[in-house]
Amino acid sequence: MVDIQVKNLTKFFVIGENLLDNLSFEIQEGERVAILGRNGCGKTTLFNILTGQMEYDGGEVYVNPNKRLGLISQIPKFPEGYTVEDVLRSAYASLLKVKARMEQLEAAMTVGATAEQLREYDNLSNRFQSGGGYAMDVEVDKICNGLGIPAEQRVQEFASLSGGEKTRANLARLLLEKTDILLLDEPTNHLDLNSVEWLEGYIQSFKGTVLAISHDRYFIDQIAQRVIEIVDGHAEFYSGNYSFYMDEKQARFDLQLKQYEQEQAKLKQLGYTVERMKGWGINNRTLYRRAMSIQHRMDRIRKTERPKTERTMKASFGEKDFSGDVVFKMKNVSKSFGDRTLFSDVNLLVEGGERIALLGDNGTGKSTFIKCLLGEEDCQGKIQFGPTVKWGYLPQIIHFDHPERSLYDTMLYEKNCTPQVARDRLGAFLFQGEDVFKTVGNLSGGEQSRLRLCMLMDEKINLLILDEPTNHLDIASREWVEAAIEEFEGALLFVSHDRYFIEKFAERIWLLEDGHIRDFPCGYQKYRSIMEHEAAAKPVVNASKPKKERPKGGTKDSEKLVRRLEREIEKQEQAIADLDGKIEAASADYQELTRLLGEKEAAEASLMDLMEQWEQAQE
Repeated sequence: MVDIQVKNLTKFFVIGENLLDNLSFEIQEGERVAILGRNGCGKTTLFNILTGQMEYDGGEVYVNPNKRLGLISQIPKFPEGYTVEDVLRSAYASLLKVKARMEQLEAAMTVGATAEQLREYDNLSNRFQSGGGYAMDVEVDKICNGLGIPAEQRVQEFASLSGGEKTRANLARLLLEKTDILLLDEPTNHLDLNSVEWLEGYIQSFKGTVLAISHDRYFIDQIAQRVIEIVDGHAEFYSGNYSFYMDEKQARFDLQLKQYEQEQAKLKQLGYTVERMKGWGINNRTLYRRAMSIQHRMDRIRKTERPKTERTMKASFGEKDFSGDVVFKMKNVSKSFGDRTLFSDVNLLVEGGERIALLGDNGTGKSTFIKCLLGEEDCQGKIQFGPTVKWGYLPQIIHFDHPERSLYDTMLYEKNCTPQVARDRLGAFLFQGEDVFKTVGNLSGGEQSRLRLCMLMDEKINLLILDEPTNHLDIASREWVEAAIEEFEGALLFVSHDRYFIEKFAERIWLLEDGHIRDFPCGYQKYRSIMEHEAAAKPVVNASKPKKERPKGGTKDSEKLVRRLEREIEKQEQAIADLDGKIEAASADYQELTRLLGEKEAAEASLMDLMEQWEQAQE
């Protein structure tokens, strides 16, 4: 059954320039499809058309009228004064009306119920129960726990939340609505890693249809069964996830280029033959007719278009020579806001060329940590940079002192460069033609990030600090930023929730959790393995805590074995706890830390073996 069908859809904002040009595709019931394309290609416009929020100029759009459709948009809006709880409960608007009427009837029936009131109450009660009204509170709590929305946040006004918190609350509302067709427009923006992974699991088990716009390559790989890419207003189809899309796109490009080159070679050869025959055929009508026949044959040859290569930004970070070993070191660094401690007793050492990812849930203080490091926030403790260190910083929230200026004027005033240099640098970042006269305050989030990077890359630096560098960037722009970072040889410290980006660059990971920073001298995959192993080990140890009572029906030998194993288990648990302390103390010593982590892994494996022996002895 078709849930969504688009035929020859056309939409323009400027006459003669179609944003969507005869776009056609179908989405079958239960499919999970990713919509890809560069920023500005019309992805969000398409969603607005599907939901009826925007008119279109031609074609046909069908959305199954028997299905409930829900949209999570990039900029959620709700009435003034709405709390987060109000936003969440708006998913149950019809059920809440039923509940309010039931309460009215209950109050009226306390002094005597009529037959008509009892019938109405019975009908309303059935509707409330079948609609999931009695499970409402449980469902709200379940979704909030999964997306990391704490109880204290649910009483806050929605308008007072940060961008990420608004995204989570609105996403929770959409999931609570029990829609049949989910339209997700950049759902992972501002979500932390745990929330993104929870959302992936939810979508994978979702029985309905999902259409998702996303630039998160890991996310697309996990949830998409196929990909639709919008290119020049048309749809191109790929029957797999993001990895398949990338391989298939390259294969199609190579095949089209090969066909184009073969055709051009053939046409060139035939053209040469035609010109020679025409020359020879001045006095020979037979040769002239043959030349014209070849010419007609050339005209009938199907012409393959030369495949287009996307415009790419051509720039790299300027680099300053670095001398010495230490980039920066932190000793007993702490930061608190009132009674709330974000982090304490941080002792870290960073040396030249290291690439470090700072991870942690939203609200743990990652951006504040970066600001403390750069002196933008006060903190306790000591932070010392190497004498030749010069850093460059791309913040999460881009700010320009003069948003009323054009891009061109911003470069002239802030970089103190000539008009031609300003044009050249902006052009390298795909700001060309009239684009350079746009007002900075009217740029999109992705364009502002691009402009700030343009200004940053001109500086001579040897420490690059990035706070969510891929937010608001489309996939092509993310790949360009990655290419520039790959060439940068200085030290790199970044905050990111983009797992593709983290895996590509992180050689060391700092996890900000429970007010402390854990230092993992390894890449993302090894870090994930350690965290999964810890998560698996914790419930086993807790759930399988040996009981001190004697097992019934056991022999004296088996009872002795159980008691011996219990003592060994307690010793092993204490040994692991001691190792945890040593690991924290050795956070700045890579070799020692690596040795201790290996020792802990072996100790945990021994503990698991002892637990299995204890269970067998109990039986």
